[in-house]
Amino acid sequence: MENICKDVMIIGGGPAGYLAAERAAAAGLSVTLFEARALGGVCLNEGCIPTKTLLYSAKMYDNARNGAAYGVYSKDVELDHNAVMDRKDKVVKTLVSGVEAKMRAHKIEVVRAAAIITGRRGGEFAVSAKGRAYHGRHLLIATGSAPIVPQITGMRECLASGHVLTSREILDLRAVPGKLAVIGGGVVGLEMAAYFAAAGAQIIVIEMMEKIGGYIDNEIAEMLMKQLQKKGIEFHTGCRVTGVSEKSLTYEKDGVATFTETEAVLAAIGRAPRISGLGLETIGIHTEHGAIVTDKHLRTNISGAYAIGDVNGKSMLAHTAYREAEVAINHIMGKSDNMRYDAIPAVIYTAPEVAAVGETEESARDKGLDFAVKRLSMRYSGRFVAENDGGDGLCKLLIENGTNRLIGVHLIGSYASEIIYGAAMMIESRWPVSHLQELVFPHPTVCEIIRETLFS
Repeated sequence: MENICKDVMIIGGGPAGYLAAERAAAAGLSVTLFEARALGGVCLNEGCIPTKTLLYSAKMYDNARNGAAYGVYSKDVELDHNAVMDRKDKVVKTLVSGVEAKMRAHKIEVVRAAAIITGRRGGEFAVSAKGRAYHGRHLLIATGSAPIVPQITGMRECLASGHVLTSREILDLRAVPGKLAVIGGGVVGLEMAAYFAAAGAQIIVIEMMEKIGGYIDNEIAEMLMKQLQKKGIEFHTGCRVTGVSEKSLTYEKDGVATFTETEAVLAAIGRAPRISGLGLETIGIHTEHGAIVTDKHLRTNISGAYAIGDVNGKSMLAHTAYREAEVAINHIMGKSDNMRYDAIPAVIYTAPEVAAVGETEESARDKGLDFAVKRLSMRYSGRFVAENDGGDGLCKLLIENGTNRLIGVHLIGSYASEIIYGAAMMIESRWPVSHLQELVFPHPTVCEIIRETLFS
């Protein structure tokens, strides 16, 4: 039996897929959403939300242990890892239930199965799921991404045995390892290193690049590494892991190999778009470098087919996926809209937090931009000083000469994740600095540091 033709079929129920379904249904379109696992995708089930739940528990624990500087004394403070994991599961369940409720409220057909594209006939896309055929006038591919498994000696065997974990398995780890080696000093690696260090594990982070944090500003990355080293995390940058076994890991730098014993290993070197086994070839979807190619409207090379979220490889962030979903649905509805990627904020939720939007010094130089840098210590914020005894941070602004516009903002310090959206608006608005200087910030707040830096 075949379904009636829907206006929109969406493969993948993560942030891109479920928001696209919601927006499409709200616009009066009929929608079928396919998801083989839990709604919410990686972000909600094994990424953004569970990691932030763990990190908040670590923050509470750290505050309780170090309250003496603020006149708060406590005894026998413990972090119960199993209780933290129980709460994480509760938070995830609550939010997944919320997404499910939204799908029901919008009368979206949700098919709990993997979907495969089988072709296109008469202007309708065909998809197979659970042995049943589905048809739609528009197709949105939102299958997300999967952890990259590095080609390292012993890696496959240790993944199979459970000694090596990906970002999925580590979020279900019920016992804190005595020593955890983290391969990769990017966002996932740093956030998991921060939590498990607080939970009592000895942490060693091995990063192939000469700095941690991936995309973040070099100066900010150095400050973050020093702060995390104070928390007991050991870093080895510019190193390549050459082998793993059930009890050890070997890494190499400048031709010199180093052996270290471990109880567990986290492979966190990045993620790759999930495109295999989807049947893309049945309709001729074009891919490059393992990602689906899209234009500013998120269209693929096939009319009526779109690719949103991690699967297009442009910006693997949930909030990017949300916006891409809106752009794609707006285009289907005939509304003028396009995707812009030059003011998308990114955050590392360690303590201290790091947040950034726009150009770094390095990317601006690579593009040949003429710019000036303004930087100011977070200690110029009264609230920061009041809440961070002996601590420090940095606000760093990049201003394009000639246009006098803000092109990059980089923060390390408390509340950075909550401040950065305002900086994104400043860049997106393309206002000159003279206009930004007229904005009134509430006092006392940490976000005032942006105003102070603009005037520095």
